[in-house]
Amino acid sequence: MNAPLPGLPAVLALGRPRLTAGFDLAARLDRRTHLAVHGPPPQLTEAELVTLAETITLRGRGGAGFPLARKLRAVGLAARRRGTGAAVVVNGCEGEPACRKDAVLLARAPHLVLDGAVLAAEALGAATLVVGVTRPAAEESVLAALAERGLTDRRGRTLRARVVRLPERLVSGESSALLRAADGGPPLPPGRHAHASEQGLGGAPTLLSNAETYAQLALAAQLGADRYAASGTAAEPGTLLLTVSGAVPEPRVVEAPCGVPMAHLLRSCGAGPDLQAVLTGGYHGAWLDAPTAYAAAVSREGLASCGGSLGSGAVLPLSAGTCPLGEAVRVAHWLAAESAGQCGPCRLGLPSVAGSLADVVAGGGRAALETVRQAAGAVRGRGACAHPDGAARFTLTALSAFTDDLAAHVLGGGCGRPTLGVLPLPLAAGATEGSPESAERLAVDWTLCEGHGLCAGLLPELVRLGPDGYPALAEAGVPAHLRGRALRAVRRCPALALRLDRELGRES
Repeated sequence: MNAPLPGLPAVLALGRPRLTAGFDLAARLDRRTHLAVHGPPPQLTEAELVTLAETITLRGRGGAGFPLARKLRAVGLAARRRGTGAAVVVNGCEGEPACRKDAVLLARAPHLVLDGAVLAAEALGAATLVVGVTRPAAEESVLAALAERGLTDRRGRTLRARVVRLPERLVSGESSALLRAADGGPPLPPGRHAHASEQGLGGAPTLLSNAETYAQLALAAQLGADRYAASGTAAEPGTLLLTVSGAVPEPRVVEAPCGVPMAHLLRSCGAGPDLQAVLTGGYHGAWLDAPTAYAAAVSREGLASCGGSLGSGAVLPLSAGTCPLGEAVRVAHWLAAESAGQCGPCRLGLPSVAGSLADVVAGGGRAALETVRQAAGAVRGRGACAHPDGAARFTLTALSAFTDDLAAHVLGGGCGRPTLGVLPLPLAAGATEGSPESAERLAVDWTLCEGHGLCAGLLPELVRLGPDGYPALAEAGVPAHLRGRALRAVRRCPALALRLDRELGRES
């Protein structure tokens, strides 16, 4: 419990593997092995590629689910209208702690992703290809794959290709943050909404989608639309990659046909029958209570029809032995700490959501519950990126999915269960891979604290002022990117009451 996912989880295929074909032959498919498994990709014109993406109704697999054909068409039209070249960007920056599907693809089947990206680049006449990653295994694998293809960033090449490494943070997965970093800026959303298809990398029309989307495009081009549609549903043909963790014996990346029953997926991954609920779509996704989840089909349409979300492809069953609202508090605090710090709804609103939810669990009653709902509603649609919206969805659907536990906490003395830390979160500052959740945490010496509130102003992601004017600290370790500000808050405490402690993870 309380452990992050491994960098490259075990892989399971339900049915005949496609994206994961050849994984039984090698830990990583080099160029020669890739060609033996998948064959060389065809060359398609822009019109043919658009038609193919439309025929198989291919949508982005990174969370938003935007139709790829519309992106392709928009980039091509913008490039011709402006008389400029285009660019292609692969977003392999999985910022969610519960997602590893793109990491597995880039580390084990990088040429399948590059087949799709190069196919798109050639069809659009793009001069630049950028692959964004956050983890060292993906970076090393993609760099090796580019070298195996003879693709470099040297001037004079028809297609210049390079890899950009971003920090392992949730906001690194935002498309605008990746584009900004690829152009030499900070890896943060810029706060303005511009379509990459009009003005993306270096100001050029840019096709930007996630790693799985390009791999799916390559498969469809190789198989043809009819053979590609032999798997999945009529509305959503093909397979999809999912990361299943939480209350399972071990986390797995699963390739399954679109529309696979959730019950079959969970049984195949070893989930027990005593589940409380399932989080669908990751930490920007939505909770489903157990009966609803078991009856759902795992597809974009199937999950949306019952209030769930395919999102980033994460599926997290929650066991009956843990406090579900306590689990939600842990994640809500982490979401608050992942703020880019560029807008008020995110930097100030998300800590308020997390703190109010913690108040509910601690017995704050109806007033605390109403504060959670108001705080979550206040941040939606007001952020510089989609992070506040996703965090609000996670919190509000938790209130809907765990009504019995909510009543126990609001009206009684709580549900009586510990918080086991079933939902995976990254290691906090000072922790080491493979160890218990050893981390630095903020602590207050209450014999010294005078309620000045300076710490809440300096570090609202982890500290807020309670109703009595004294600080309330997040039940979470200090993330590495906030450690500098945490030390600053400690140094500036007028009463010397705030400190950073190293301690082992707790169960409740």
